[in-house]
Amino acid sequence: MSGDTGMSTRAGGVLAATCISTLVVNANTSAVSILLPAISEDTGTSVATLQWAVTGYSLVGAAVIVTSGSLGDVFGRKRVFQLGLLLFVASCVLIALAQSGAMVIAGRVIQGAAGATILACGLSLLSVAKKGDEQLRAVSLWGAAAAVGAALGPLLGGVLVGITGWQGLFWIDAVVALLCMVLTAVTVTESRDPTRPRTIDYAGTVLIALTLTPLILAVTMSGEWGWISVGTLSCVAIAIAAGMAFVAVERRVAVPLLDLALLRNRVLVGSTIAILIGAGTINGLMYLLSLYFQDPAALGFSPLQAGLATLPATVGLVVVAPMVPKLAARFGGRQTIGVGFAVTAAGFVIVGLVDASWQYAAFLLPLVAIAVGMGLSNGPASSAATASVPENQVGGASGVSNMARYVGAAVATALAATIYGSVIGNQTADGASPSDALAAGLAAASWMMAIFSFLGVLMAFVIARHRAPTGTLNDAAASAAAHTHTLPTSATARSGSLS
Repeated sequence: MSGDTGMSTRAGGVLAATCISTLVVNANTSAVSILLPAISEDTGTSVATLQWAVTGYSLVGAAVIVTSGSLGDVFGRKRVFQLGLLLFVASCVLIALAQSGAMVIAGRVIQGAAGATILACGLSLLSVAKKGDEQLRAVSLWGAAAAVGAALGPLLGGVLVGITGWQGLFWIDAVVALLCMVLTAVTVTESRDPTRPRTIDYAGTVLIALTLTPLILAVTMSGEWGWISVGTLSCVAIAIAAGMAFVAVERRVAVPLLDLALLRNRVLVGSTIAILIGAGTINGLMYLLSLYFQDPAALGFSPLQAGLATLPATVGLVVVAPMVPKLAARFGGRQTIGVGFAVTAAGFVIVGLVDASWQYAAFLLPLVAIAVGMGLSNGPASSAATASVPENQVGGASGVSNMARYVGAAVATALAATIYGSVIGNQTADGASPSDALAAGLAAASWMMAIFSFLGVLMAFVIARHRAPTGTLNDAAASAAAHTHTLPTSATARSGSLS
């Protein structure tokens, strides 16, 4: 009996450490946009520059999310998970002590690597600690923690700015991550994958970063440099060259970061693009609204008020998502994805009509529509990614979709920030009032995201028939977490194993 109790306590410790760390990482990620105006005021760095605190995080996460899981398989999941927590603590301290925007951005870049490592290795640790139905329940709790963290992050950030200053969020997160390190050290047993080759695709990781960084730099600086300037075209050329080199490396490496054969799977490609669009638009939306709501020339909200104002888009997304698997099982995943993106596009079209006279009540209906639409599309797209491949490719398909989330967040946020800032600058130069210029910037960026959402509707036609989830409780949890991470569902090939 004592042995069984010890094993139960140990498994409970793994669940607690992974769920708490996941909640903190996702809350931290979603809270940062709310903090940007306060950070800008304290450091004297423009919000346009601080956009790299958001895109830099996602950029590094895209490069690291798959590699960190591979490192855990080879060198020990507990060891790499602990390293991720240590990096997270260090990044939080660096950001909290930052006296300049450059330090904040540097800390966020480190945090991107840390967050991706914590998510990837935490889920792996949980999958090997529990089996069968217990594993599904534990992963469902992990997914719920991820969803709750992402939803409550903006509100938490807004509360803490008023009580502790923007630094308070990072100090608290550092303390919680330290406690998770202690809990992990005491309760988690080391595990590896002895069947996996010890080769790690480091070159692929670097080339992903080299592809995305100049691309995002070109998008960000295009307003200042010009779209056909030497600087912009050089960045694009570097990104293309790095992308071609990535493909060449992936064809030759023993264990590739991305199995290129997966790209021949129509369902996986369509669902991955849908996931990329969904992640990009929600992150772009949160970035823009956080700035617009707090700008004195617009609504002039406090950080707390702005956090509360974004709740319809964050909490609504999580509340709607658990109902989606049953809808997908009844009407079809493709249909649900298409309707979801159509509703999201309609919400962005309404925001695209914004003018300086709008009060918050005018934003409420489109925010609810965007949340409902994203809730409808995220879950089925994520489920399709893992349901469309054989059992031995589920891990690879999940990795592709998780990488797509980071890529979408980085590129769409950079593009939204560029459009927003450029239109505001042009309108101001033409003599528009600050309020009118801000509204024009938000409208232009919203139209861009409406177009992206319409492309999501088209992806629903690309995605062919595939196994649909049956609508279980585990499916509901996976759907709620789908805007942050891909989890297996009842539609996942055969066992749906995570190990």
